[in-house]
Amino acid sequence: MLSASAPIVLLQHGGLDDLSGKTGLAMLRYRSGPIVAVIDPAFAGADLRAITGIPRAVPVVADMAAALAYGPAAAVVGLAPSGGRLPELMRADVLVGLQAGLNLASGLHSRLGDDPELAGACTRPGQWIWDLRQEPPALAVATARAAALPCRRLLAVGSDMAVGKMSACLELQAEGLRRGLDARFVGTGQAGILIAGTGVALDAVRVDYAAGAVEGAVLQAAAGAGPAALVLVEGQGSLCHPGSSATLPLLRGSQPTDLLLVHRAGQSQVRTRPGAAPVAIPPLPELIAAVEALAALGRPDGLRPRVRAVALNTARLAGAEADAALAATAAETGLACVDPVRQGAGQLLDALLAAG
Repeated sequence: MLSASAPIVLLQHGGLDDLSGKTGLAMLRYRSGPIVAVIDPAFAGADLRAITGIPRAVPVVADMAAALAYGPAAAVVGLAPSGGRLPELMRADVLVGLQAGLNLASGLHSRLGDDPELAGACTRPGQWIWDLRQEPPALAVATARAAALPCRRLLAVGSDMAVGKMSACLELQAEGLRRGLDARFVGTGQAGILIAGTGVALDAVRVDYAAGAVEGAVLQAAAGAGPAALVLVEGQGSLCHPGSSATLPLLRGSQPTDLLLVHRAGQSQVRTRPGAAPVAIPPLPELIAAVEALAALGRPDGLRPRVRAVALNTARLAGAEADAALAATAAETGLACVDPVRQGAGQLLDALLAAG
């Protein structure tokens, strides 16, 4: 519903310098279409690049009234708060935007279109509220149809949640497009869907249909793709995390030909709720072996997909520390190891293409 060319305003209240704002931060880094303003009262008037490190010049304003002067056509909720509910501090700005005729896109768990006050504010013909975290219609159980696609399909798998699986895929897509490749992206979370304009919100799908929903999204994205095309499937969750069930339906639904491991440098335990018992991330070679073994099951083609490279998130490290972590991980795994955000995805794509 959100076109690539629509000028948008990001509702980022308190999330410009916090992980809760990862949806909006991802859009600032990767959305090709115009972002005309960002709303975050805590940083109104500040330089976006200085706050986030993202090289994009967008004004930061205090409220929706100020943002409207920049001519947005749609407002996008850029927060992913705990519980997935609309923050009260944001509600007034959402209402002002709808009353001004803006469309609204939200990846929150709470459906804003079902809110009587917000729905009642939509008075312009054709005005919409897009709650993207919904099950797709006409769900079906997966039948491994993606295995018959002629294109290559790379699935990003993570050692934990929120380690950079989407970013790695989008960096690979950008590098592929720079080289003239037919590189396509399948969003499976709210930020990925908002950036791509399509995809499947995997965490909103009942488990019996999750693999089928992924299958449908991959088939749609790969329509008309030939053998040289590359379909990049955004990973979710982690096999290592006790609260995650996303990796298996992604493996089953996408029937990947290749895998990319994504890991945060120096992280030895998954991040769970405060007070929960610690859960270790196994040595990366063990994790790679486990992922490859699972990816070989449930396939009609007998293929055993391999992890082709490691995308290492070094955002928390200084330059020399990052270089050392990259070298150590490459030595540990025997694979190409690159931070695609910091270094670009050229070496990752080279490793994938070299695998043929």
